[in-house]
Amino acid sequence: MGKAINGKFQSMDQARNTRDDLIGSEIPQDRIFIDKDEQIIRVMLPAEEAREVYEIFDRHGVTYN
Repeated sequence: MGKAINGKFQSMDQARNTRDDLIGSEIPQDRIFIDKDEQIIRVMLPAEEAREVYEIFDRHGVTYN
């Protein structure tokens, strides 16, 4: 089952760089959503794949809970 992994970004450059890194890690582009108004990047993946997303968020300074 899929899980929404949400991170808060500060700028669109940060969001774009994070998205590019996620895609480079073979996460399908259609699983990555950027909400410009809320400044949230959301990745829909199975829970067991979440660790890689958190590592990429950390690398780009994207905060999450």
